[in-house]
Amino acid sequence: MSKEKKNVHEIEIKMEGETWKKALDKSFKKNVKNVEIKGFRKGKCPRDIYIKNYGEQSLYGDAVDDLLQDAYTRLLDENKELVPVVQPKVDLKNVDDTGVTYLFTIITKPDVIVKKYKDLGVKKEEVEVTDDEIQHEIGHLLEHYTDLVVKEDGEVENGDIAVIDFEGLKDGVPFDGGKGENYSLEIGSNTFIPGFEEQLIGMKKEEEKDVALSFPDDYGVEDLAGQPVIFKVKVHEIKTKEKPELDEDFFEDLDMEGVNSEETLKEELKKNIKAQKELDAENIYLDQLLEAIGKNTEVDIPEEMVEEETERLLRRVESSLNMQGVSLDLYYQMTGSKEEDLKNQLEKEAYQNVLYRLALEEVMNQEKIEVTMEEAEEEAEKLAEKYQMEKEDFLTEFGGIELVQYDLEMRKTIELLKEYNQ
Repeated sequence: MSKEKKNVHEIEIKMEGETWKKALDKSFKKNVKNVEIKGFRKGKCPRDIYIKNYGEQSLYGDAVDDLLQDAYTRLLDENKELVPVVQPKVDLKNVDDTGVTYLFTIITKPDVIVKKYKDLGVKKEEVEVTDDEIQHEIGHLLEHYTDLVVKEDGEVENGDIAVIDFEGLKDGVPFDGGKGENYSLEIGSNTFIPGFEEQLIGMKKEEEKDVALSFPDDYGVEDLAGQPVIFKVKVHEIKTKEKPELDEDFFEDLDMEGVNSEETLKEELKKNIKAQKELDAENIYLDQLLEAIGKNTEVDIPEEMVEEETERLLRRVESSLNMQGVSLDLYYQMTGSKEEDLKNQLEKEAYQNVLYRLALEEVMNQEKIEVTMEEAEEEAEKLAEKYQMEKEDFLTEFGGIELVQYDLEMRKTIELLKEYNQ
């Protein structure tokens, strides 16, 4: 029996007869193990005595749970035209001594109309690499290989590293968090509160000084916000940065293949910068292309599909945080938020992901794009080799050969869309 509304299908499945009897038998064998009835050893009570004391209904719960997957499998076998796009919702409609009736709500793919996907007016940006960008990257490299040299004489200058002791006093009394010893402070890094680093410029080794300033009005500690304080500072050591020259020693330390001069370095950096800009431009182009296709797509997306995608994005965020040693609970504490807030933030992205996926699948169908199982197997072998995994291990991790096949079909669809929108 079913009740249908567009792509929402309500289907009843009743498990009865011998199937229900076996499920009740299994439930009894499980539940009787924990039962103690006077006159019988624990777990050895006959079924009629068990029923007399606890009732037949006490067996229903485990029997209902046990048959759920079988009921869903039967539903799919009897309704092969239905392809669920999200996990089904299941309600228990009825359960008695004759059997159990489940009510499944199946969401199938909605009707999708892509009105236009060719000549959308989206063009990939042509990338160029300027001399300034190359020089900027050379500056980064020189900064990376910069040596810190101790100044035996001289004063603290902007850009130097001053090794200092400091102690902060408010109204002559030290405050929490205001003391440090042998602290390496880069002058000009704006690490300390405004005005502190500037007042160290001109100090010499072993010189002491009182630095007077006020905390910002929006400082995080209420007792210090906007308050005047004195920092007693002593400079122990001054270090200055010495950047290397673009000479033979530098290129040897750099150890970049084929780079042995300023000219070859610039050529290599230009190639690398261009490759990154090409990748960035490609990603922007794809985003704009999908956005344009989405605007030309008519579809009534079920909220269940958005909810499931939101959950997937939430798990991705959780995985990313875990890699940084941060749990979701800690994240919520740090940000003063809760799971509902994070889901609300992810909902727009989830909706877009579902919209773009449905649009691409419709284009795939219109263009009759297919990937054979042989092609999918070859792709799985390549990917397993790329990630240095056994093929079977890779497929387990990826989700199976069907997902590899689907992924290839989507990639072919995207490449075709790029051709149509050159």
